[in-house]
Formats: sequence, structure tokens, C-alpha cells
Amino acid sequence: MNQDTKPMIVTCGLPYANGMAHLGHMRTYVPADIYVRSQKKQGREVVFICGSDTHGTPVVVNAEKEGITPKELVTIYHKHFSDIFTRMGIRFDAYGTTDDEENHIRTTEIVQKLIDGGYVYSKNIDIAYCPRCDRFLPDRYVEGVCPHCGAIARGDECDQGCKKPLYPGELIDPRCAVCKNPAEYRSQEHRFFKLSEFDGFLKEYLETLNGTDNAVNYAKGWVAQGLEDWCITRNMDWGVKFPNADGLVVYVWVDAPIGYIAFTEEWAKDGNDSWEKFWKNNTDGTLNSQNSRIVHFIGGDIVYHHCIFWPAMLKGAGYALPTDVVASGMVKIEDKKFSKSRGYVVWVGEDYLDRGFHPDLLRFYLACYTSHTKELNFGWEMLQEKINSELVAVLGNLFYRSLLFAFKNFGAVPNGTARPEILEKIKQTTTEAVKAMEEYEFKKYSDTVMELASYANTYFQSHEPWALIKTDKEKCGEVVYNCLQLVKALTVLFEPVTPGKMQEAWTQLGLKGNAADTLYEEALVPLVPESKLGTPEILFTKLENDKIAEMDEIAKKRVHSAMKEAGLVPDEEKVLEDSKKEKGSKDKAPKCACAAGEKMDGENTNESALLPEITIDDFFKAQIKVGKILSAEIIEKSTKLYKIMVDVGEETPRQIVSGIRAYYEAEHLVGKTVCVIVNLKAAKLCGVQSQGMILAADDGSGSVSLLMPDQELKPGSDVC
Repeated sequence: MNQDTKPMIVTCGLPYANGMAHLGHMRTYVPADIYVRSQKKQGREVVFICGSDTHGTPVVVNAEKEGITPKELVTIYHKHFSDIFTRMGIRFDAYGTTDDEENHIRTTEIVQKLIDGGYVYSKNIDIAYCPRCDRFLPDRYVEGVCPHCGAIARGDECDQGCKKPLYPGELIDPRCAVCKNPAEYRSQEHRFFKLSEFDGFLKEYLETLNGTDNAVNYAKGWVAQGLEDWCITRNMDWGVKFPNADGLVVYVWVDAPIGYIAFTEEWAKDGNDSWEKFWKNNTDGTLNSQNSRIVHFIGGDIVYHHCIFWPAMLKGAGYALPTDVVASGMVKIEDKKFSKSRGYVVWVGEDYLDRGFHPDLLRFYLACYTSHTKELNFGWEMLQEKINSELVAVLGNLFYRSLLFAFKNFGAVPNGTARPEILEKIKQTTTEAVKAMEEYEFKKYSDTVMELASYANTYFQSHEPWALIKTDKEKCGEVVYNCLQLVKALTVLFEPVTPGKMQEAWTQLGLKGNAADTLYEEALVPLVPESKLGTPEILFTKLENDKIAEMDEIAKKRVHSAMKEAGLVPDEEKVLEDSKKEKGSKDKAPKCACAAGEKMDGENTNESALLPEITIDDFFKAQIKVGKILSAEIIEKSTKLYKIMVDVGEETPRQIVSGIRAYYEAEHLVGKTVCVIVNLKAAKLCGVQSQGMILAADDGSGSVSLLMPDQELKPGSDVC
């Protein structure tokens, strides 16, 4: 077990209180809750902190759209998130808001310390101003062109391109995000935090920071590029007032992380405890002198703020520093980039909980689908397969068959003793699982415990208690006793992942109290023979095909509706009208030279001008990804085909047969970034297996061109 006994604060990145909770949120909060539950099972003092991020332009913009005040908006969504977290079994010790009085006071105190320490200065800068709306335009009130990569960006970040943080006055061709009219730059005095002065400190600090590599290495890369001072004031009324600066509030990325401290203060007041023992013990200014651990669970898009800006602020104000930053990978929906505007989203309330799905099923999927730092793909059929093949067929099967057999044949825990090899297996599993948890490998934790369930099923099956009960009831009791001991151990070990269902199992075992309060060492404590069992009930039932089909249909309709609203799906009446106008056209449709079909290696075919109409759902059946060509070889049996190896972001390259030999020399193809259909049914062309299609265009004049992105994209990027 973990010998580190320092008190621990675990936090989660604060959700914006301006929209509903979706699957992407749960990628951070569920693993954090699992981690906290595991720490408590090791007997550690740990406090779990979070709250709603209520300030910043997104909240104000949405409130204006709704015709209500920011306060009214955040009250609605603060309650929404709090309710969703409770329903998902996520147990925060304190869940506040950044508009709480404690956060206003603590933010003002820290900012004043930074001012007094000489880390804040005033400077006149150009701020976007909208003449039509007659106001300055902070952050998401302004949009324009990123000065670094040329992508369309918002005022505080190049969210569509290079992801770099942007500073006031940097956007090219600024426009008001509200009225869409051109903005102009006007000079105004603002306050800056001397982030550049913390360059040396951050380089040293990042060498000591624990957590996940995707967080630490990303931060090191930013520091290596050089740090710029941060503008920490905004022209707004909603937020924490900046000391002695009329009309300015602190930047949201100042007061949001300070919320971690303020919420700890709220917890301490409620429980008559100390918040200082977590946040104020780094008194001598050195990096390794803390007597607490501060662990931040965040999304991968806010690493910069938590690994660079936040520790620099804490250092300047004399507070304790984060010891671990754990960043999750991104979320995809049905292999498509997560996008609320395009309909690729799963709402936790509306789509999942409100439709009767148990929270533990989603918790299990999020924990063990893939490594925490890798991209997580969600689909309803994938959820069904994961739940049915593991929770139902392995864990649930073991629990029900063991408990039901014991209940029917013995009426209680039978007489017996835990066999040494059983206890050793439980001990070994617990050690490996805890080690995985300390490494933030939640999938490894779940897989390790599930292996114990498989071991227990094998034990039950190989000892055939249904046969033993007829010939030797005492020996049968020994077998069943050990099966129940394994069930108890699994209940303790799986409680962090599936707490609701494991509490049910705990009750069925006839055990008192809460499974959540048991330590890992309880897994090795022998069951008391002849103690009463609860009534056995099936814990996990199969997700049926009709239910999954229903959810798939809901998802498809959402995508279609979003695409139509965005103008990406034509209006049905206009389609019909255009179809009538074009009916009877004899124009030849351009043929595709992308080559994976047999026609590319044979004679040309004449095609009608209009192919049969398809729906948006038909279009999205083709999964197109960005690929990089690694090699191209001539296929000797053909005069038109190449065998091409393409990296599409998978573990191994794809082999694709392509009919572009007449248009490109093999050596000129290597290194090109292309678009590839990756879910095309495999086929053999001239005896060579082809696993996809490279897209190209043919204008009918004999000129063929590969379809390529207009900027460098990593292999595996979605084309949508």
C-alpha cells in the first residue's frame, strides 16, 4: 500500500456554468472520483474539491443570448452540474462557485500579494472595440485571424488552429462576435502578470512535477519556447474586481484556479478543519518542502494554465504548489471529433441518465475503454459490447451464481476457511491494482481486478459445487466459502469504479455499513461462517439491441439536425426543386481516379450526370481520415496501380491499392498528406490486398489531383 501519508487535495477543472454536462466532462470527473475513492481505501486523508466556473466572457455572452443576468444563468447551470455529479456517484467534499464570497476575498488577497511582490505592472495596450455595440471586446466577444497560424480564432485562444493562447490586441482583422461588424483597436491601460520572471523557477518545478506525461511534457515545451507576460484584467462588470482599477475585473484564469483554495476554505469552515495545511505549508520557498499533495485532474486543453500560469501565481503569492497534474485524452463520438455544434455529443442527463442507464456502466466504460491519456471513442454499440462482455458475462455472472448457490443451498455463509492461494491471489491483485492507480492507469486498475473475477469464475467452474453438493456438502461449503471470499474482495476492489452496484453486492453478502468506507485491507478479512446473506439479485443486465438501436437513432437525428442548422444539409424542398430542374441532364459526371475499385484497372465507364441521392447518414457512413504516404510500389501485373503504404494514425500503416500510377511518379508520392476512406470493405486488386481508398479528383480532361489538406495535419485526423 501507499506509504505516503501526506494529506491530499484532489481537484477537477471547473466546468463552465453556461451549458449542460456532456460526456467530455465525465472523462475528467469520473477518473478523479475513482482515484479519490481508491486513496480513501488506503486510509489516506484526502479532500475532493470542485466548483462551477461562473466568470469570463462565455457566461456573459450566453446570458445575453438568453436575456437573463449572468447570476441567473450560473445559478441554473451550477445546480445542473451539481445534480449530475451526484447522480453519477461523484462525491465532492466541497462544490462551490467562483462567485462565492470566499473566492472573491481569496482572489483579491492573492492578486494584492502579487502586486506587492512586484509581479504586476500597468501597460497601455490595444484592445478591440466595437463602434456599433459601443464597448470594448474581451476574449470571446472578438474573433479574427490568428497571427501565428492564420486560422480563425477567438480573442483569448486560437481554438480552431494552433491552440496557442492569444493576448489582447493580437488578432488580425478583429470583428465583434456579437454584431459581426469590424472592430477597431483602441489604447487602454491594463495590468500584466510578470510570467516571464518565473522562467527559471518553472523549468526547475516541471522537473519535480508528477502526473501524466502528456501534461508535464506539453508544459516543458511551452516553457522552452519562452514565456510572455499575461494580461490579467478584462473590461467587464461580471467577475472579481481588480484592486484599485475601476472598470476592470481579473481575468477568469486568475480567479478560476484560486477557486480550488476558496472551496477548500468552505470545506474547512463546514467541518471545523484547516485549509492551510494543504495550501500554506511551503514556507521556505523550496520546491520539495510541502507537507501536502495537491493533485489536479484536468482536460488536455487546459494544461498550459495548470502547469505554467497557476504554479507561477502560487509561487509569487507564497502558496503551496501542485504536486501532480493529470490530463485526460480527448473524447470522440462514433469516431468523429467531439462537437456540440455538429451534433457529435452525448448529454449525460438527457441521453444517458434520463433514459434509464445506470451510472456505473458509464463509469466502467470511461475507466477501462483505454488509457486515461489516450483518445477515448464512445459509441452506443461499443458501450453495449464492453458492458455485456465484461460486467455482465464476467463480474455479474460470478456474483450472482456464487451468491445464489450459497443462498439456496446453505442459507448463509457456509462453514469454511479462506485458502492460502486464494488470499495470496487477492493480495497480489490488490498490490498491482493500487500501483496502477498511483500511475493514473485506470484501465490497468480495472483490467487487473477483472482478471481476479475471471480467476474466481474459473475456480467456481473447476470445483463444480453443483456436483459436490450431492456427494459432500462440507467440501462444497469450503468451495462456496472461498468463492464468496473472492466476491467480497472484488466488491472492495471494484467499489471505486462501480460504487452503486458494489454497495448492492455488499448488502447481498450480508455485510454491514458502506462498501465505500472499507479499506483495501478488508478484502483479506475472512467472512464469518454462518453469517446471514442478503437476497441475491442480478447486478448487471445485458444492454439489449433494441435499446442501443434507439440510442443510435437519436444520435443520428441529432447530427442531421445540427448539420441542417449549420447549412451543411440542404433544405428538403430546395433539393426536390433542384432535382426537377436537373432531371434529364446528359452531362457526364467526372470520374474518380482514387483507385481501389476494379474499374480503375479496366475500361472506363460512362456515368449519368446525377448519381442517386443520398442522405447525410449515407454520407457519414464513409469514415475519412488524413493519412501520410510512407511508400509507393509498382504492381507489376497492372499498368495503372500502385501498392501504397499509408499512416492513418493506427498502430500499423494501411496497405492501399491506388490507380494513380499514370499521374504521379512513385517517389513524388512519398510524404504527401492525403485523404483516405478507412472503412471501405477490403478487396484484392491484381492479387494485392487493399484496405482503403485514397481520394483524388478528375475534371474529365485527363488531369487528376490528389485531395490534400491545405495545412499540415497529423495522420488519423478526421475529415468531416
